Amino acid sequence: MIKVSVIGATGYAGAELLSILYRHPQVNVVHITSESHTGEKISELYPHFNSLYENELESLKDIEAIGADSDFVFIALPHGHAMDVALKLKELPTRIIDLGADFRFGDTSIYEKWYKVEHIYKDAARVYGLAEIYREEIRTAKIIGNAGCFTTASILALAPLAKHHLIDVNSIIVDAASGVSGAGRGLKLGNHFPELYDNFKAYNVAHHRHTPEIEQAIEDLSGMKTIINFTPHLVPMSRGILATCYANLKSDISAEMIEPAFQKMYGNEKFIRILGNGAYPETKFVRGSNYCDIAWHIDERTQRVIVLSAIDNLVKGAAGQAVQNLNIAAGFEEDTALDFVPIYP
Repeated sequence: MIKVSVIGATGYAGAELLSILYRHPQVNVVHITSESHTGEKISELYPHFNSLYENELESLKDIEAIGADSDFVFIALPHGHAMDVALKLKELPTRIIDLGADFRFGDTSIYEKWYKVEHIYKDAARVYGLAEIYREEIRTAKIIGNAGCFTTASILALAPLAKHHLIDVNSIIVDAASGVSGAGRGLKLGNHFPELYDNFKAYNVAHHRHTPEIEQAIEDLSGMKTIINFTPHLVPMSRGILATCYANLKSDISAEMIEPAFQKMYGNEKFIRILGNGAYPETKFVRGSNYCDIAWHIDERTQRVIVLSAIDNLVKGAAGQAVQNLNIAAGFEEDTALDFVPIYP
């Protein structure tokens, strides 16, 4: 058994993480925190935890003691806060899995440019927490920067094409639509039911902070400087992401070369389901699961490949991915506590 703590347990990602960890046979959740609900029981805020979790929420004022009592600490806080937590745990053997953005970038200047926050832990070695691509680095990492939700769907869709040099990486366009839980539990006018229901909208066009995260991974895979267009959309559903990714095929690449690239990279992956050429992933088919469903279409008229991927933004896009990273880092079977069937309908 290992001891884990969840910092910021009352957001949607934190609550999803607790749900998954409850199933984990080799994990004991020892501390959970919330600054706005310190002293309350998690089951009072999330009644679906009644009789499952009766833990009282603690304060970050005790983070050193919490870290000393934990093998792993999950941080599910807004960007800008995990750095301070990590600094306070720097001298402890405690390992960190950050569900926010603070440790997703090898180059902290990119983080500072896009997030408008000074990075106060520049010297920290960190690994990008997307298991299917950075698995070996995750095994020994002190700090794991869990991949974002839009980025997970987009990078996994494009990775085989970039790695095998089948596309022009500077022709990539990603349109991705997310359920509203991706915006968090805080009250916002745009997420209010009358504003959201029966509506479909784009936002943060050309400025979304997941853009450089996707570019970073594509550059790692292809070895080439990459600039993409990424446009996020909001749809009136609680969870799920569908990413539609476009790229120009290189002139000497045929449609028959696409499937072998996906099979070579993902053929043995537990959480990637290759639906193949001409298929259509749907968010409902991955709902509540750690799966990523991927399919592609070839537009011979424009010589483009269009890759579709679907994930649950709170599981494979957040908490499930974090537990997958935990399993790798702790030496457990990678699908421990994650081998559940998607919820349908």
